[in-house]
Amino acid sequence: MAKDKKPRRPKAETPKGFRDYFGADVTERKQMLDAIADVYHRYGFDPLETSAVETLEALGKYLPDVDRPNAGVFAWQEEDGDWLALRYDMTAPLARVAAQFRNDLPTPYRRYTMGPVWRNEKPGPGRFRQFYQCDADTVGSGSVASDAEICAMLSDTLEAVGIPRGDYIVRVNNRKVLNGVMEVAGVLDPSDPDRFAHERGIVLRAIDKLDRLGEAGVRALLGAGRKDESGDFTDGANLSDAQAGVVMGFLAAKRDSGAETCARLEELVEGSAIGAEGVRELETIAALLAAQGYGPERIEIDPSVVRGLGYYTGPVFEAELTFEILDEKGRPRQFGSVAGGGRYDDLVKRFTGQAVPATGVSIGVDRLLAALRAKGRIGAAPQGPVVVTVMDRDRMADYQSMVGELRSAGIRAEVYLGNPKNFGNQLKYADKRNSPVAVIQGSDEAARGVVQIKDLFLGAKIAQSASHEEWKSQPAQFEVARADLVAEVRRIIDRAEG
Repeated sequence: MAKDKKPRRPKAETPKGFRDYFGADVTERKQMLDAIADVYHRYGFDPLETSAVETLEALGKYLPDVDRPNAGVFAWQEEDGDWLALRYDMTAPLARVAAQFRNDLPTPYRRYTMGPVWRNEKPGPGRFRQFYQCDADTVGSGSVASDAEICAMLSDTLEAVGIPRGDYIVRVNNRKVLNGVMEVAGVLDPSDPDRFAHERGIVLRAIDKLDRLGEAGVRALLGAGRKDESGDFTDGANLSDAQAGVVMGFLAAKRDSGAETCARLEELVEGSAIGAEGVRELETIAALLAAQGYGPERIEIDPSVVRGLGYYTGPVFEAELTFEILDEKGRPRQFGSVAGGGRYDDLVKRFTGQAVPATGVSIGVDRLLAALRAKGRIGAAPQGPVVVTVMDRDRMADYQSMVGELRSAGIRAEVYLGNPKNFGNQLKYADKRNSPVAVIQGSDEAARGVVQIKDLFLGAKIAQSASHEEWKSQPAQFEVARADLVAEVRRIIDRAEG
């Protein structure tokens, strides 16, 4: 008789494209989200939390990959036949909420939301299938003042989380201007918007790759196509040289000032009503921002910004970090985009049949955290809790009393709850937690009404560099009255944080 096989143990590993977040990661992200929420709240936006799951019908064609409308999401079919999917962004759920609760919400409705989103895409270095987004949107206002406000708020948010002026730029463009350029180039027919849709999609994606491919790469995609270094060929839009020249002229339209850029754009879209309207909107946005003190060193008009998603209908904007970092091969490169958004006036209409103007921005929180780590502005080991060691098992109540006093004073603290037999292991535990202080009280200290305070940060510093005489003059462990425990611990922590 064959022996029963032992059950196979599951592998202790995260799924591909996902990761775990430990103490410092979670703490730093929470601090960033709190800082962002503070700015959004100051601008008058209200918080909103939506379900992580939406119907696939609600997501509709507005998916990350417009060429594969049912790809890019994690989806499954219910027993009743309905398809559900994890949200891939925060905008599609907002459109559903704005339609579902339109009779209860104020108009305009201004909300911000934060949380994870999921993309069923091939993972790669720094590219995960789950990541955090932080969005703010205004639904129900067709005024470009709401677009200008989003840009100003984005600028303030970057500075609030630790990106100083000079290290970022918010770039603004308008899809209407691009549509005007497409019309002049002969790939947009205002009387038949679906005509040339395939070619326009290729043009949009080509322009969006300008930073990566350069002008030659974009021009190749506007024409017959492009072969990359690996030999893979990407079909182009098959525009004529004259048509491609119009598009490339649009990309080169940026001038030293917003006014000069708008003047050049006006020349490029001559004869297109939608293009002229887009230029006027850009001029208004620039004027509104200038009136609030947001000059071109913080927010600028830049025709190269198009944003990849197909639902944008007017102004579009992108925040780019301008400082250099080293890539995985040690080569310098600019950090790049950390946020983007724009106007999407047709998204809510899918549910209601009525036009509902909307504009908003999405911040890639993980990207921003990576940027701050690259600049050394976060990433230091976080301070752990004060550890009250256990010298006598039968005096656990006394140790819990010490911890209670420390916590009541707002000091993070814990009692060592492992095996207290080896005291050295308790101090190793405190070191591993990056604890600032260890509190020690044996039966002798208890009888005398004192405790031993071990300054772990000072001890580590002395051990690294101090001479024997300095070590003796700056003892890292000392005795204080039990009644002075909280005050002495507070003094050490304040000094460490100062």
